[in-house]
Amino acid sequence: MDPKTMEPVPTDGRTMGKVMFRGNVVMKGYLKNGPSTDKAFAGGWFHSGDLGVKHSDGYVQLRDRSKDIIISCGENISSIEIEDTLFEHPGVQLAAVVARPDEKWGETPCASVEMKSGHAATAEELIEWCRARLARYKCPRTIVLAEIPKTSTGKVQKFALRERARKLGDNAG
Repeated sequence: MDPKTMEPVPTDGRTMGKVMFRGNVVMKGYLKNGPSTDKAFAGGWFHSGDLGVKHSDGYVQLRDRSKDIIISCGENISSIEIEDTLFEHPGVQLAAVVARPDEKWGETPCASVEMKSGHAATAEELIEWCRARLARYKCPRTIVLAEIPKTSTGKVQKFALRERARKLGDNAG
């Protein structure tokens, strides 16, 4: 749905909207947390935090999490699209992309990459890999070749990567 109008987005497979739910299988709210419940159920729908497109056959394709969208010079960049491009590289084991502050552009993509055993690539080589496959403004300006922090179940800790990117400082600085 369009979160501003609360109307369904067109079923064209291109128009991005927020994924929302309502019904008898959706939770009633957060226990003893009225403000979070009010925010999550604005307009009578549960806001999942996911962004997606709806296809003409009714299927919804998830594109990203709303908090993971990178806004660079007014353009929305999907972290998942960049991660998918990095995963196409034969030497990439794991990739995760977050926003890095940038004085000129607002934010730019910052990728953290773990390489497969026996494979090597420089940050510059991986940036060129992305440039050959993505629009230039979508390509990471920074790639950190290091272990990606994960939970005990293996889920990437994007909050830790956001902190890492913030500590790198402004791209211009």
